[in-house]
Amino acid sequence: MNLYYRKYGNGPPLIILHGLYGSSDNWVTIAKNVSGKYTVYLPDLRNHGRSPHSPEHTYAAMADDLFEMVEDLGIDKFILAGHSMGGKVAMSFALNWPEKLNSLIVIDISPFGSTDRDNPFYIQHRKILETLISIDLHVCKSRNDVENLLSVKIDSERISSFLMKNLTRTDSGLFAWKLNTSSLLKNLSNITEGVIKPGDDLLPVTGFRVIFIKGELSDYISEADLGKIQNIFPAAEIVIVSNAGHWINAERPDAIEKIILDQLEG
Repeated sequence: MNLYYRKYGNGPPLIILHGLYGSSDNWVTIAKNVSGKYTVYLPDLRNHGRSPHSPEHTYAAMADDLFEMVEDLGIDKFILAGHSMGGKVAMSFALNWPEKLNSLIVIDISPFGSTDRDNPFYIQHRKILETLISIDLHVCKSRNDVENLLSVKIDSERISSFLMKNLTRTDSGLFAWKLNTSSLLKNLSNITEGVIKPGDDLLPVTGFRVIFIKGELSDYISEADLGKIQNIFPAAEIVIVSNAGHWINAERPDAIEKIILDQLEG
């Protein structure tokens, strides 16, 4: 799949992957701030942003998309960073093509997950996607109309505002979601599952620097996961960013930028 991507700067290649409901646009400010040291690529993952839609949405497929992109660009080795769902894509890529990476930066997500439909993350995302699908965009005359309908079912103003970034107008002037909401809902179990599953017999992944960034106020990486992560990535460094929840790139971009820039010295 040919992914849409943004490109900034000059220097060693750095690819940053966004999370669920996100797009390359979420990382533009950070990309520009480090573009004096790196050539930064910000792809839209499949079923998001300006990239193609597909009925398939698995970490294996998204890692393949990324491999196709770096091969088309002629990138030999690079630094790979990913937030949330994008972090799982980054880990899946690292497990399959470790020789391509100079560093791996995983932002507030665990390699482990759950397909349990009673899992709180599954329930939260199912509600979000069902809400997006339920809104009749054809009757909405303004962005405020859409936002008001969202706020009825989505309590968090932060989440509502984030989702609204996916609203666009078609050539006919009607509103539409950039997200492939039906495919994301159909594949929700694939999204909430881990890239490392119970019973997987994996050799430890070494040969490049690995950093897991956890928001101090986030529960996306549990205490139990921290020890297990180092069974897969023995050299993994765990960095806890204070005063940050899951959306570290928005809440503490300074911390993300510092870690990214430190990779050149490391």
